Amino acid sequence: MSELHLKNALDTLKKTGVRITPQRHAILEYLIESMSHPTADDIYKALEHRFPNMSVATVYNNLRVFREAGLVRELTYGDNASRFDFVTSKHYHIICESCGKIVDFHYPGLDEVEHLAAHVTGFKVNSHRLEVYGICPECAKKENQTEE
Repeated sequence: MSELHLKNALDTLKKTGVRITPQRHAILEYLIESMSHPTADDIYKALEHRFPNMSVATVYNNLRVFREAGLVRELTYGDNASRFDFVTSKHYHIICESCGKIVDFHYPGLDEVEHLAAHVTGFKVNSHRLEVYGICPECAKKENQTEE
């Protein structure tokens, strides 16, 4: 499945006139394969051995290009560093308040919220965003162990 996402993403970039450099290809591939919603620094650290001349600024610039092409969403939560999510479908995020882990979940029923909001307010609704906060199972387990 990720091969198809990569091919489609590369096609999208080509159509918008973006040159496909080896670094762009690697950053995009990493984003597609990573389910961890990495920061630019995470991406840089994961790829620096393959591209010793690449800088964090290069990663940020490429993420901006991907965001403008609609391939990547920038997730900003609190004052933590932005995390990046390859856009495959409409989904939501649950965030651990302890370790910062972000996990995707799908709930198609929330599309009705946009229709209701548009109906009630007269707005032309473009999108919505939902974040759920809590403690992930790993952190909850650690908390329980320290309490005992």
